[in-house]
Amino acid sequence: MSMGERTAEQSTTLGPYRLHGRLGEGGMGVVHLGLDRAGRAVAIKVLRPHIAHDPDARARLAREVSTLRRVRHPLVAEVLDADLDGDQPYVVTRFVPGAGLDAVVREHGALAAPQLLRLGVGLASALQAIHDVHVVHRDLKPGNVLVLDGDPVVIDFGIAHVTDDIRLTSTGLVMGTPGYLSPEVIDGGRVTEATDWWGWAATLTFAASGRPPFGRGPMDVVIDRVRRGQSDLDGVDERLRPLLAAALSVDPAQRPGQDEVIDALDRYAAGESTTATVTLLPGATRLMPEVPPSYDDDPLAPPLAAAPLGTAGPSDTPDGATEDAPSGRRPMVLAALFVALVAGALADPVVTAAAVAVLCVLARLVERNRTVLARRRYERGRRRSDLWVATLSSPWHLLRAVFVQALASIQPVLLGVATAFCVGLVLPMSDGSAHPASLPAVGAGAAIALLTAWWGPGGGALRRGTATSLRVLVPRTQRWTWVLVLVVLAAGLAWWAVRQGEPSWWPVQNAPFGLGR
Repeated sequence: MSMGERTAEQSTTLGPYRLHGRLGEGGMGVVHLGLDRAGRAVAIKVLRPHIAHDPDARARLAREVSTLRRVRHPLVAEVLDADLDGDQPYVVTRFVPGAGLDAVVREHGALAAPQLLRLGVGLASALQAIHDVHVVHRDLKPGNVLVLDGDPVVIDFGIAHVTDDIRLTSTGLVMGTPGYLSPEVIDGGRVTEATDWWGWAATLTFAASGRPPFGRGPMDVVIDRVRRGQSDLDGVDERLRPLLAAALSVDPAQRPGQDEVIDALDRYAAGESTTATVTLLPGATRLMPEVPPSYDDDPLAPPLAAAPLGTAGPSDTPDGATEDAPSGRRPMVLAALFVALVAGALADPVVTAAAVAVLCVLARLVERNRTVLARRRYERGRRRSDLWVATLSSPWHLLRAVFVQALASIQPVLLGVATAFCVGLVLPMSDGSAHPASLPAVGAGAAIALLTAWWGPGGGALRRGTATSLRVLVPRTQRWTWVLVLVVLAAGLAWWAVRQGEPSWWPVQNAPFGLGR
């Protein structure tokens, strides 16, 4: 819609501003072209009802807007005014009469090197101004970058952070464009300046190649690629590729910071590769400074049965610390759980196998429920019926999880039994007979079966569901308590098995699959 077409529409009034048609809409609200009392064009974002009807959301957004108004940068569409107390709360920003970067690339194709350099430097400068007031954009993407006279202008800075946080607190859902949400935003991790450098790299990758950095397809497929760090850098200038690959790292601590990005862009402008700037020695990490939040960073985790995308328990990471892993998992707890399950197999393989099957089904149920609920909210928006629909559909998802787990168990069981037989042949009993049901054979078979279930076919959903469950059930402050409990349990089970001399196969009479003597 052209400027003339917009102004030709019937105008309305909102506070001291006259509205002249829509410019667009998004998760936050509807954006209108407006004129202030002096006749200057502005962009007015009228908030959606789920924010407008939430007093706490209004109060938090008001606190954040007071911070955002301190940003003054030519490449940032700064906040000019806001009325968050009226019946129709709105935020006013500078009007930028430019096309979105996504539209520019769709119409003209990937950017040439000089344009790409101008884009990268401009976005880096804008992010620095935003970070200087301790705000993280969180949702930097081509749709939030307007191109005006060849320069990028960032829109929705900071506000995207606050409204996403409001949605996360009230619904447990992080909204955004699949493929442009960083791994830590997806998984409900801590948001830092590194989050914006990830969005910066994703935006530049799109501009350099003309394709989304993580491909297209169903939302859960694209998000899985983001979590795994499977970015598509084909078509990106080889000199720039090392910088973007480093900035798209799943681990925020491995991403380059402001100074490294600028240095790498200087090298790129000089015709050099960015490899020298961003390459890390093995095992080295970059500790990104955390942006102090100017709002209450306390998202509430929903029940597991309806845990949607990006949920997490209350933030319990000490200031300056980083999460155990970018996915939010508790690796030490997982390792202790693995040891406990192997020890359990030494004591009673049948009972332990049943317990593992139940845990796997529950993990798949959690992953399926949160994916379906996230897709529903992404496609239709948040509705009051969401949790009811999730609850009513849980029995079907449970049946599906049982069926999938039954199929996924075939390979681990076969490999586990084969391993037990092989170990029994290699380590015969004192009388020289092979004994696949000996403690070493059963332990080795159980370990191989568990590892195959975790990393084999269908293991992705199992790992994601387990990660979500651990984030809810195991706060960081209780991590070592859980590790200690599991290690003590493993030691007790192993001691009991060694004392008995062989595994118990209760409740069956004899060892299955011919494992007995």
